[in-house]
Amino acid sequence: MKSFIRLLIAVTAVLAAVFIGANLIMNNSNEGGAGRPYRVEADRIALKIEKGEDYSLSDYSTITAVEKLSGGFKCGNSDYLVKEIGGNLYRFDYEYNHKSGNAALLFNVCFSVAAAVIFGVLFWVYFAIIRPFNKISGYPAELAKGNLTIPLRQSKGRCFSKFLWGLDLLREKLEKQKTAELALQKQNKTMVLSLSHDIKTPLGVIELYAKALEKGLYMDEGKKRETAVSINAKCEEIRKYVDDISKTAREDFMDLQVNNGEFYLSKLIADVKRFYTDKLALLKTDFEIQSYSDCLLGGDQERAVEVIQNIIENAIKYGNGKTISLSFEKEDGCLLVHVKNSGCTLNESELPHIFESFWRGSNIGSNSGSGLGLYICRTLMHKMNGEIFAEIEGDYITVTAVFAMA
Repeated sequence: MKSFIRLLIAVTAVLAAVFIGANLIMNNSNEGGAGRPYRVEADRIALKIEKGEDYSLSDYSTITAVEKLSGGFKCGNSDYLVKEIGGNLYRFDYEYNHKSGNAALLFNVCFSVAAAVIFGVLFWVYFAIIRPFNKISGYPAELAKGNLTIPLRQSKGRCFSKFLWGLDLLREKLEKQKTAELALQKQNKTMVLSLSHDIKTPLGVIELYAKALEKGLYMDEGKKRETAVSINAKCEEIRKYVDDISKTAREDFMDLQVNNGEFYLSKLIADVKRFYTDKLALLKTDFEIQSYSDCLLGGDQERAVEVIQNIIENAIKYGNGKTISLSFEKEDGCLLVHVKNSGCTLNESELPHIFESFWRGSNIGSNSGSGLGLYICRTLMHKMNGEIFAEIEGDYITVTAVFAMA
């Protein structure tokens, strides 16, 4: 707001300075000889008359007649001025169009219209852009703090309507994720408490059998074998509970929504190019998109872009930064999108695990990450009735996303 006020003051000062300066210059020119040429020409003729030299009115553009006044002063219809030459009065008739005055009026009118337009644009910018933006400037900070309950009102103008819609959509998504996360935490705590209670029973039985064997309470070999069988059964029961825990941990813990439909390959590639052409140019990485024939694909376009983004981000993070290329292949009613990058250091024996959740290879080095990128890709591709796989060829790794053609 303060910056806009300073800008408004500066624009006003500049326009005022130009307006006043231009009018002063035009007024000075009007008052000087250049503004009244008939006076200059009258002075020249007067000088010739005083010297007794001949003159011709055709040589002068403004003086139309020169008359010596001897019998009195006569008024005429034309403009004139009177000069005394050698003790006699002479009347000089002249014609002069005050174009400079008209020019000044025209300038002032045009300048006023231009100034009104400038101020109109500035006030429009204030009411349509600056003031609405000031109202929402603190909203991202509130989202970062976790304040997700206040909906964002839509703007009547067109400047921020899509931006506000996107922010409110983000708020709703974060709110849903927060609710789902709280529900998941509650479910996990309930599961842990339930399994802990269930495990205590077989553990107590095993503990009793172990103490009985330790104190030699079972002298009969048959009883000892029966006790061993019971201990083994309780161990199997505990193992079952542990397997349930592992299974729950491996289940899909991310709520990835997919709206399957149809989209064109060209649209997918256009979004990928928009995201990565400039970024990879800054990283000095050769980014090649091979030729393709456009076709209609089945799935969710936004999620498909997310899949290719995750693959390219992995290529940037774990490749050597020299080349990343996209190529395309049609096979059995499907479109294969190959993302290939140089500098692969992944052990081939680790290749089957790269799509597992929270798994990170031995080649991570100092790169940070959660091990979820390719897992998310596989989940999304399966929900779009597609597939994803990877291959290593020497120094290159190729990750292929398989989309069903519509």
